[in-house]
Amino acid sequence: MTVDARWMAIALEEARAAAAAGEVPVGAVVVRGDRLLARDHNRTRDHNDPTAHAEVLTLREAAVAAGDWRLTGCTLYVTLEPCAMCAGAIVLARLERLVFATPDPKAGMCGSLGNLVQDERLNHRVTVEAGVAGEEAAALLREFFREKR
Repeated sequence: MTVDARWMAIALEEARAAAAAGEVPVGAVVVRGDRLLARDHNRTRDHNDPTAHAEVLTLREAAVAAGDWRLTGCTLYVTLEPCAMCAGAIVLARLERLVFATPDPKAGMCGSLGNLVQDERLNHRVTVEAGVAGEEAAALLREFFREKR
């Protein structure tokens, strides 16, 4: 198992926890080197907060763990391509790398609808890797929305 696959497996555990709680199944982890700084999943319903996406919650927790809002040298693993809000937070946090499992053609801003995290007009750009455990993440999302309909 590759390093990326190992960390994405933890993000998928978080996505499954989100689904079990009735949340959209998105999970995320932030690592620096081989150290896990944070992990969480979507909690928008639980927190009654439209900003409680897995990425935002995980970035907040990682900043506390790192003792700095700048998460330089860190990688965010997330099961779904981040939206505009989360992409903006990723840039502001100065993450080195983003690894996401499956694209989001309706809201993804890391390659699908746009690419905020690599926009050359911004003062920071993030390396992006897509498709790690993509089919498993996509299957979780399909099943969740199939049950909701």
